[in-house]
Amino acid sequence: MTATAPVSDTAASPSLETLAANVQRTLDDVRGMPIDQRTRALALKDALEAFHKAGLSTIVRTLKQDPHGKELLFALVDDPGVYALLALHGIVKADVRTRVARVVENLRPYTQSHGGDVTLVDVTADTVYVRLAGACNGCSMSSVTLRNGIEEALKEQVPEITRIEVVPNEPDSTPALVSLSRAPRGDGWVDGPALDDVQDARPFRFEVSDGRSIVILRFGDSISAWWNACAHMGLPIDGGMVDVEARTITCPWHGFRYDCASGECLTAPQAQLEGVPARVTNGRIQLRPAQ
Repeated sequence: MTATAPVSDTAASPSLETLAANVQRTLDDVRGMPIDQRTRALALKDALEAFHKAGLSTIVRTLKQDPHGKELLFALVDDPGVYALLALHGIVKADVRTRVARVVENLRPYTQSHGGDVTLVDVTADTVYVRLAGACNGCSMSSVTLRNGIEEALKEQVPEITRIEVVPNEPDSTPALVSLSRAPRGDGWVDGPALDDVQDARPFRFEVSDGRSIVILRFGDSISAWWNACAHMGLPIDGGMVDVEARTITCPWHGFRYDCASGECLTAPQAQLEGVPARVTNGRIQLRPAQ
């Protein structure tokens, strides 16, 4: 009898990048469906995720009860794929801003089905600032219902949030938020954070005056800055995991991985983070958001 060599799981298994790309293609197809079909497809997705979360929660809970298991769990969470999986199911809790952004993004199909839309503007302490459009921005009973639904969802899923503020859409209205950046210089450079305030391999989020934000990454004396928007869906990446050795940052939403030096997406080669010029002057990082 001839022995059969075992097939290598590594050789047969697709990479994390391939799996993430497959998930994204499927989600894109679902979002392009008519509203009734999209609703049913997303309901199936939610049901499967709830099923998987129950099993994963049991695994994590069991590992945490044993010292060796707890050590193994921490090692597993360092893997970008495992971290993205646990974060997706809420087992690893992301920062408040990331969780709020996820709730708002999940609410958009609901608000759009009612002729409106919701956009996250900012999160400060216990308050979320959103901008409403379409039916959500009117004064009818339906718009009140939608706004209350948004508020209830945010308070339920992110308990740290106790107040929701709606930012006016009128271009002449007084801004509801105070920018952290100073007025631009004549050459376009603005003062960012002090260099010492930015920790090595820890994403630093910096707000600019137009409501957007920049993520700053430091590795020793090397500084890079990017608009805080994943090239995949535009969601913020400042809550992502940084691999110090590989010098990459992984988006906390769908696991897209970027080179911290070039901004190149290693998951989807056609994608790219949009860079922001940065320099260090007298111990302070300066940024040039607009050319």
